[in-house]
Amino acid sequence: MSDEKNRFKHVSYLWDETTAAELAGDEVALLLYRSNLLGADLRLTNYGGGNTSCKAEAIDPLTGNTAEVMWIKGSGGDIGTLKRNGLAALYVERLRSLKNIYKGLAQEDEMVELFNHCIYDLNSKAPSIDTPLHGFLPFKHIDHLHPDAAIAIAAAKDGKQITHDLFNGTVGWVDWQKPGFDLGLQLKQCLDENPGIRGIMLGSHGLFTWGDTAYESYINTLEVIEICATYLEENYGKKGPVFGGQKIGSPEKSVREAQAALLAPILRGFCSSERHMVGHFTDDVRVLEFINSNDLGRLAPLGTSCPDHFLRTKISPLVLELDPEEDLSDTAAIKEKLAPAFVAYRKMYGDYYETCKHPNSPAIRDANPVIILYPGIGLFSFSKDKQTTRVAAEFYTNAINVMKGAEAICEYTSLPRQEAFNIEYWLLEEAKLQRMPKPKSLSGKIALVTGSAGGIGKAIAKKFVEEGAVVIINDNDAGRLERADEEFRTLFGKDAYTTAQLDVTSGDDIQHAFDTAALAFGGIDIVVNCAGLSISKPIEEHTDRDWDLLYDVLVKGQFKVTQKAVEVMRKQAIGGDILNIVSKNALVSGPNNAGYGSAKAAQLHLSRLNAAELGGDQIRVNVVNPDAVISDSKIWEGDWAAGRAKAYGVKVEELPAFYAKRTLLNKIILPEDIANACMVFVGGQLNKSTGNVLNVDGGVAMAFVR
Repeated sequence: MSDEKNRFKHVSYLWDETTAAELAGDEVALLLYRSNLLGADLRLTNYGGGNTSCKAEAIDPLTGNTAEVMWIKGSGGDIGTLKRNGLAALYVERLRSLKNIYKGLAQEDEMVELFNHCIYDLNSKAPSIDTPLHGFLPFKHIDHLHPDAAIAIAAAKDGKQITHDLFNGTVGWVDWQKPGFDLGLQLKQCLDENPGIRGIMLGSHGLFTWGDTAYESYINTLEVIEICATYLEENYGKKGPVFGGQKIGSPEKSVREAQAALLAPILRGFCSSERHMVGHFTDDVRVLEFINSNDLGRLAPLGTSCPDHFLRTKISPLVLELDPEEDLSDTAAIKEKLAPAFVAYRKMYGDYYETCKHPNSPAIRDANPVIILYPGIGLFSFSKDKQTTRVAAEFYTNAINVMKGAEAICEYTSLPRQEAFNIEYWLLEEAKLQRMPKPKSLSGKIALVTGSAGGIGKAIAKKFVEEGAVVIINDNDAGRLERADEEFRTLFGKDAYTTAQLDVTSGDDIQHAFDTAALAFGGIDIVVNCAGLSISKPIEEHTDRDWDLLYDVLVKGQFKVTQKAVEVMRKQAIGGDILNIVSKNALVSGPNNAGYGSAKAAQLHLSRLNAAELGGDQIRVNVVNPDAVISDSKIWEGDWAAGRAKAYGVKVEELPAFYAKRTLLNKIILPEDIANACMVFVGGQLNKSTGNVLNVDGGVAMAFVR
């Protein structure tokens, strides 16, 4: 196996003979194994891109006879994470018999519905539009991928001739056509006219390769892509500098990230004119090479070629006319400078829709750009959630690779606008969009919950993620934050959150947390001031240090975090929510509680003051007042519990029951109860409420606001 690994430079040979041997005899298991290996190398395909299939004998449950069945990645799946329940299984003979009723391109969309009459496994995933492309070819195992190296040739002006010469006629060529039944027939025709070929290049689209076993298909795929990549590498620089050479340089990474953090909320505000979008930023070296080049102005407007790229990146990117070291501190001036570019982009997109639409085309979608290029700094993307926007950035990076390769060997060509429109507004794509789950109540929202590595803060952060938000979890305790990081990654995956070390008494930490939010997600919509501590002492034992610490964390910390949040929210100009987790102690007088109780009262009134001031910005400020939330609370790990127990004349372990019994509802309050209260304010039902206080204390009559 080491010899196989060593002969590949541009792709990863990952096949393990021991693992494959354990799967011998199960062609579907080998299909999944091969698919996952191919999907693990982003040089071969992208998330959600491509299809893999196998054909094998199976027992027909109606006749008891054997029948040839094709297993293929179902619609909307990803080969890198593909499992058996993500496959569609169809009778091959039935699928091929559909040729008898096919009447031509006008019937393309109707044919997709007929795939359902060919289903073998009733638990199948919906068959994809690429099903006939695999079904009409005779090979047992087939890979259809979108490797940058192959698409660079497929998107080159002379791609057909280059493919023929590069592979000495052993790889066929089919001109660009929208995927569907007819394209499957064309692949079969290409094979019939060129017997013995090892693959087919699809113009502007991708690559088909195959084999009679899973391994033969895998190795054939790697070899073809390796040849393409080697050919491109040998040609870089022969015609002149890549992308016509560099027009500008980039400042150092710290400057790029600082500029991106300043600008991201402004861009997010523009891109969220129809609905809240989540952002992503990358200054990958491949991106910088392109956006700093002389050819940027010529190539960027052309758009992408591969439909998988195009569907995620839109017709073309928006290129910003800003200097890499532009002064971005004056938000109003920058907005004034950028506004015409967004107006022009939306008009371009509207004209594209009106020019290309058909009588039955779906209504125009969001006209804002998905990809925004800032020369010298990097690439921003904006979409409905973090995964979608991250993948869009990855796909545009792939498109850059394609343009680079095509320009090196010939001349890059993109999809004609009408063909691009026919893909973007394809009724089958629209049907797929309509089948997607409805957005959750916090989809597109970005939340920072201070002190969210444990206790109430963690419960709130979890609740927000479950409801569709992305969150910045943070803590001043590095160990606690690390444990929370592991927990969130296990529960929700990497696209649901990011982390930041945050001590709310540190201005630098606060700035870093909001910069982290801007770089990871584009800005902020919800800030929950939850970080806190408690000190319970008789008045004579209270020290200046106790007093200053309580007020620095609870009051000044809330103020400073809110101040920074307002700065970012005003940049976005799409409103926002500030939630302050205060306490019933803000309203109730109790023993041994002068410092903590008065600080909580200050937090409560500061919330009222902020609500009165920020309404004009559509920023709502509300308060949740918990009481006695002991579970997973860092506050109760220290002297506070002992102090409260002493004050009330009970044992520490008796505190939960003691607090419950003194409430009207006789209930123990959990962190999840506070998280639910927060959702009441930010979940969309109380968008016209600000300056309110919601008690979550089991019912403490002395804490009633009115």
